[in-house]
Amino acid sequence: MTGFTLRLRRWLAAPALIASLLAATPAIAADFELPPVDEVFVLSAQATARNRIEVRWKIADGYYLYRHRTSVKAGAGFAEPRLALPDGNKHRDEFFGDVETYRTQLVGVVTGVPAASATGVALTVKYQGCADAGICYPPQTRTLTVALPQADAGDDFLPGRKSGGGLFGLGNRGAAVDAAPLPAAQAFGSELIALDGDTLLLRLTPARGYYLYRDKLSVQLEGASGLSVKLPPPAKLPAATPYRDEHFGDVAVYFDQVEIALPVARSTTRAAGGTLVLGLQGCQDNGICYPPMTRRLAFSLPAGTLATVTDNTVSGSSGPAGPLPVQGAAPADAPLSAATTAGTALATTAAVEATSGTTVVDGTPQPAREPPPQRRTPGLLAALLLALGGGLILNLMPCVLPVLSLKALSLAQSGAGRGEARRHALAYTAGVLASMLALGALVLALRHAGLALGWGFQLQQPLVLAGLALVMFALGLSLSGLWQANVGLGQRTGALLQGNGVRADFFTGVLAVVLATPCTAPFMGAALAYAFTGPTAGALLVFLMLGLGLALPFLLIGFVPAFARLLPKPGAWMETLKQLLAFPLYATAAWLVWVLAKLRGADAAGLWLAAAILLALAAWAWMRARNGGARGWQALALLALLAVGWPLARLHALPRPQANAVSAPAGIASVAWSEQALADLRAQDRPVFVNMTADWCVTCKANEKTVFARERFRVALEAANAVYMVGDYTDVDPAITAYLQRHRAVGVPLYVIYPRGGGEGRILPTLLTAGMVEDALREAAR
Repeated sequence: MTGFTLRLRRWLAAPALIASLLAATPAIAADFELPPVDEVFVLSAQATARNRIEVRWKIADGYYLYRHRTSVKAGAGFAEPRLALPDGNKHRDEFFGDVETYRTQLVGVVTGVPAASATGVALTVKYQGCADAGICYPPQTRTLTVALPQADAGDDFLPGRKSGGGLFGLGNRGAAVDAAPLPAAQAFGSELIALDGDTLLLRLTPARGYYLYRDKLSVQLEGASGLSVKLPPPAKLPAATPYRDEHFGDVAVYFDQVEIALPVARSTTRAAGGTLVLGLQGCQDNGICYPPMTRRLAFSLPAGTLATVTDNTVSGSSGPAGPLPVQGAAPADAPLSAATTAGTALATTAAVEATSGTTVVDGTPQPAREPPPQRRTPGLLAALLLALGGGLILNLMPCVLPVLSLKALSLAQSGAGRGEARRHALAYTAGVLASMLALGALVLALRHAGLALGWGFQLQQPLVLAGLALVMFALGLSLSGLWQANVGLGQRTGALLQGNGVRADFFTGVLAVVLATPCTAPFMGAALAYAFTGPTAGALLVFLMLGLGLALPFLLIGFVPAFARLLPKPGAWMETLKQLLAFPLYATAAWLVWVLAKLRGADAAGLWLAAAILLALAAWAWMRARNGGARGWQALALLALLAVGWPLARLHALPRPQANAVSAPAGIASVAWSEQALADLRAQDRPVFVNMTADWCVTCKANEKTVFARERFRVALEAANAVYMVGDYTDVDPAITAYLQRHRAVGVPLYVIYPRGGGEGRILPTLLTAGMVEDALREAAR
């Protein structure tokens, strides 16, 4: 009994040590000394008007504030106070769950009704923040006294009320200033009518004494696969009334009903339906101004014709004779509170830019100078051939080559006959085709559901990256001899993991597909462009053909004896080669962890390393148990394997790091891509070279090394007086996804050169040469 007790203590020693190390992590963090809270979150407040106060926090690097822990209360003399906060960064917080946080700076706006005699207002401000080190300050309360500007004669300081007015306080449309404002749904009527399969009619009806801003209108479609609409430029919209507005200056507004015809661009002729998301903003004449509103108008279109939006015709208040039936359900008015106005403006900007191709300047949609350059989509037969060629090329990519080398070694070691070689080839092909079909179907389904996803989206997910890196690390350990998956696992379980089993062939094909997506080969772009824009059945055929190309070398080895004879004969040299092949697997794991660190920072890499150590411990203990060791080793292996879940769970909860400066080769000046920055540069008549890239995109990195990091590229940029813009798609970015979709690009890399003078942009091939880029820049500078 004494010997058993001693063995039990030994079995539990290692997991107890691991548990003590993990438990020490919070204690280590507790030694981190926080600076004074008022140095980290510098609070100030200023009244920009008698009814408007801005509360500001300047936030130090490495710290953040919680939105749901932020509040402001006003003292006596400032009635009906309301706090407006912008949208924060959304993430899963280990303390509070789903939260929004602010970094660098936070500006809140407090509006209310000041007393006529008030010269100042006392604000009680509450907030709470934390450090990235994992330590939080206690909730803070501060009291600020803010001086109010002197009141102007006639001001009554209703929130959003516009000054001025006509005789007896009447506006130029006869609406009394003191009239109670209408609900937004009654003040601004909206209808959507399907005139035919190719045209939607938008009817806007302000109530008497109310008006809509013409330049605040925006449209986009939701849930309407294969359809798009574009708001006409201002010159093609109904004539508006010039108006002097205290908020926006000289503007054009609609006091009367207007009707706007929206031609529908189609990529399919079949009947379809969806929702038009309408953005609008309006005011009561000489009364309150409503915040930006979003309305969703359902519609149903009959079958139409394939066409693109080239022009829009509109009519004034005299539309088609008689009322027209409204298609779909009545719109649900959704005016946004002041607290979400800033976030709504950003969302509206992205929606306008993504759907209509317009540029948004100061929150106002402006007409695009020309349509975005488009990739020419091939037909189905061409797409299938290109997919087959792209799949073949993927076999040579560094993402896939380590896994395929491992499989080739397994085939060579087995010395299998022709029948067995065919079974290996068919099983591997089945794994490739099944996983390629599943991945393609998932991407298509999510995109049809309205989610902005690009090819390779799974490598934008931290847990997927961490899991793949652990798989590559475990395979490397196996080749290095630390453990063997086929030792004593039983007949059924071992069949799944044995290196030369049929199931192993199948799952090797699955792994090859997952690792292949970041290696976008030259022929994949056009084929996937068809898959993402063509009919669903044709799209799935393209994905299957892509998988067939990836599996074709092993099919040839299994079914063509001449190719099979090229495999080397088994021998003692196989063990050395097997151990050497572990190092490309380690290198692949290191690359995946590097991408993970780009997504979630150094903490993510540290947590992955902890998971890798636990995994190695589990493999080592398992081998000790299977080689005749005490049963306690098996318990240790199980505990270590279960413990791997802890760092992965912590990794999933990590917030996104703050945006870093755009990386560019030494000596090359670059700017971060955005729709606004691109529009500003184009307005200056400068050529612009746009590079959409990602850290997980191997083709992107190859081009950066062979072209963008060279002196020739810098000289060509300077000679063309061009700007180098870089868009980082390593993490999920809806704005970049919308840009890729507008250019019919299914993923990165995407290279677009915009010429001076406002001409149409030119899309460059996926694989670049220095001469190709130089010629394109020279042409853009003419």
